[in-house]
Amino acid sequence: MTAIDRTVDEGTVQGFAGEIPAKALGPTLMHEHIFVTAPELDADLPDPEWDAQRAIDDAVATLERLYDLGVRTVVDLTVPGLGRDVGRVAKVAERTRMQLVASTGCYAADVLPTYFRLHGPGLVVDEPDPLPALFIRDIEEGIAGTSIRAGMIKVASGPAGITPDVERIFRAAASAHLRTGVPVTTHSEPHIRGGLDQQALFAELGVPLDRIIIGHSGDSTDLDYLRRIADRGSYLGFDRFGMTHVARDEDRVQTLFALLEAGYADRIVLSHDAAVHSRMTPPSWRREHTPDWHMEHLSRTILPTLRERGVEEGVLTQLMTGNPRRLLAGMS
Repeated sequence: MTAIDRTVDEGTVQGFAGEIPAKALGPTLMHEHIFVTAPELDADLPDPEWDAQRAIDDAVATLERLYDLGVRTVVDLTVPGLGRDVGRVAKVAERTRMQLVASTGCYAADVLPTYFRLHGPGLVVDEPDPLPALFIRDIEEGIAGTSIRAGMIKVASGPAGITPDVERIFRAAASAHLRTGVPVTTHSEPHIRGGLDQQALFAELGVPLDRIIIGHSGDSTDLDYLRRIADRGSYLGFDRFGMTHVARDEDRVQTLFALLEAGYADRIVLSHDAAVHSRMTPPSWRREHTPDWHMEHLSRTILPTLRERGVEEGVLTQLMTGNPRRLLAGMS
C-alpha cells in the first residue's frame, strides 16, 4: 500500500477528543490500559468486581490525580483481544482533563481468534485478509463506528516467538503503518530476546525501526540485548514499573540508569502497563500483591528516585515528553 492520508501530518496525534497538537502532548505514558475486560467470558461468568459506572468514576479520578501530578497524555493500548470498548472509555475522556489516545491492533501472542484463522487468502473463507482493513479503518475512519481514530498500533508475540499467526498480525500492522504513518508498539518477551525477532520482521516488511517501541524491554537486565535494539533505532519500552510479580523495580531502575549513562536517553519511553480495572488481574488481587502497580507510580516514586540518583531534569523531560512526541507525532 502507498502512504496516504498520514494522520501524523502537521504534528498532530489522534485522541479520543479529536486531534491533539504535538506541542500539547506534554508528559506522556505510552503503555497503559483504562479497562481490560473479557466480554465473552463476562456473559457466562460475570466479573464479581466489575461495576461499569464505578469503573468509569474510578478511571476519571485516577486520571485527574495523574493530571495533577503533571502527566498530560495517556496512550490506552487496549486493542481487540483485551476487551476494547472505546465507547466506555469515551465516557471517561469527556470527564477528565487528561488527553487519551486510542489504539488499534490485535492482542494475540500465539494464535489468532478463530474468525481470523478462517478468513483470508487461501483460507476456508477465501477473501482479502480482514486484519489490515480493520487496522486502517480504525486509524482513518474511526473505531467501531465512532469518530474516535487510533493513534497507535499494538501487536504482540509470546514465548513461542513469531508464529505464523503472529507474523500475519505483524504484516497487517506494517501495512497499516506504511499507509498511515501511525507508530507501532509491541508486547515482547525479553527473556527470550523476542524484541530482536520483532525488529527483524518489521525491518523486512519495510517499517522504519525508529517508528517502533519494543514493549516490556525494561523487564530485561541484559544490556547487550537492549543496546542491540536501541542501536537499530527502535525505542525501548520501560513500561512495567510497579509490576513486581514480573520483575523488580530496583532492577528496572538500575538497568535504565545504565542505559542513560551510556547515552540512550533518546531511545527510551516510560510507563506502567497498568489498568484502572482488569479482569485478568482484578483490583483486589493488585491491592494485595502489587500495590505499586498503578499509573501514579512513576510520578510519585520512580522519577523522584532517578532525580536522587543524579538524572538531570532535561533527560527526564526527554523520556516523558520528547520521545513520546517524536514517536506519536513524527516530530521532535
